[in-house]
Amino acid sequence: MMKRINIILCGLLAALIYTSCSHDLLNIENPNEPTTGTFWKTEDDAQKGLNAAYSRFYKEGTWMRWLSFRYDLTSDEGWSTSPWNELADWTRFNYVNYNFWEGNNVHWEDFYVSIYRANQVLTYVPEIPFENSTDKDRVIGQAEFLRALWYFQIATLWEKGALVLEPKDGSYKPEEVPAAELWAQVEADLTSAAAKLPDAWDAENRGRATAGAAKALLAKAYMQQHKFAEAKSELQWLIDRENSLYGLMDDYMDNFTHYNENNKESVFEIQFNDENKGGTGNDASMATGFQRTQFYAPGGIGWQDGKARAWLVGEYKREKNLDGDNDIRLYHNLYYKSSPADFPDENPLIYGRQWDDGAWGDHLFIRKYSTGYYRDREDYFAPNNYRLIRYADVLLMYAECIVETGGSPEEAAVYVDKVRRRPSTNLPTLQNSVFASALNSKEAFLKRLQMERALELCFEGWRWADLKRWGLLDTQTGIDELKSRDADFNNFIVDKHKRLPIPQIEVDNSDGKLTQNPNY
Repeated sequence: MMKRINIILCGLLAALIYTSCSHDLLNIENPNEPTTGTFWKTEDDAQKGLNAAYSRFYKEGTWMRWLSFRYDLTSDEGWSTSPWNELADWTRFNYVNYNFWEGNNVHWEDFYVSIYRANQVLTYVPEIPFENSTDKDRVIGQAEFLRALWYFQIATLWEKGALVLEPKDGSYKPEEVPAAELWAQVEADLTSAAAKLPDAWDAENRGRATAGAAKALLAKAYMQQHKFAEAKSELQWLIDRENSLYGLMDDYMDNFTHYNENNKESVFEIQFNDENKGGTGNDASMATGFQRTQFYAPGGIGWQDGKARAWLVGEYKREKNLDGDNDIRLYHNLYYKSSPADFPDENPLIYGRQWDDGAWGDHLFIRKYSTGYYRDREDYFAPNNYRLIRYADVLLMYAECIVETGGSPEEAAVYVDKVRRRPSTNLPTLQNSVFASALNSKEAFLKRLQMERALELCFEGWRWADLKRWGLLDTQTGIDELKSRDADFNNFIVDKHKRLPIPQIEVDNSDGKLTQNPNY
């Protein structure tokens, strides 16, 4: 979508609308500056307002940059060796300054500004006359999806927050609600969105939210609350459309380059490109590239702030594929010193370079989404889309829901096997693998599924939510398991660090309506 339509001016427009309703400096009005009262009049206005809501993906506090630190590096998949100590500390549960921008406040601000833009659409578009009611419904449905997506992050990261459902001015004091109310709003928005959105869009609008995207995200919200029967029902809709709307790409790597975007495995992806190379403000050169790659790449290529944990290599190498080779996902997901020996038929170079013993030592770097497949260094403008929800994830979630609702491991394994048997992965079925005992009980299957999800979905932003859903962050036993994979969990305090502290400035400015999280 955003690679096909101009969203930059729409972002500028939304910024003007946002700021125009605050102060009445000398009561002077600029007749050329749009305001809430003059703007929301036509179908074109509605579409521009919606595009401005989508443009919020191009902010540092989202998946564009810093949110991956929260989800990838704070989980047991990754860690940070950034020389910026405060940044690294926020991936290892050393939270001192609750107003640390890159670790906390940037997410809160970007999420709530994004919600504000979605709320503008949901407040004003219903009053705009449309030639076709379906077109209006689709605008509203997309805004509902986007608002739900942001509230999903708030519920996951802080477990409470302000529930704002209409545009507010600068005098508004946020009043907190618990996670249950946030999740209820996510459910309501996504249920409504799924009923309004199309199954697919034409080529000019590819990348917009669809009914399947709304249902998949709704399933995730249900699963986080252990509502597995409801989640299974939503996922069933996507499963029933395998081979028509959805499916797995034969080549795993097709999901992470800019060559095969919006393919059949994509349920929802953020549209990045390298056409604009400015900053992340609301100006005409606003950056629209994927910036995480710059922070994860090895030194001399990128900033090497984010790295992979070594246990992943060991887990990938616990079994061979049907050709007797190592799992190709290991090659595509991680760089490490012995990778050329483990994959003698693959390119041994990294961004065209040999392994640098002096600068890189024995560290492990994150290859997934890197652009070394076509260039020799990273920057802040990687062009590859971020696949927020893939059909492989849907299959693995569906398997989890089957056993959580009384189905057998054998029944659930069918869907795990689809992912394992992808042509480029070519692993044996679970029944014929070294993990066959996973089919002996629900508990054994779910434990194996935890690893199957890591091997397929590592560094795609879902591991933190998974750890929370599985209860691994709730007990010392769970934390001890995570410590065995990630030393940062030695700093983890049960009933504290499973949620972030509320930005202190927000607490201080709320007149007591927003309180700090427990144990902070």
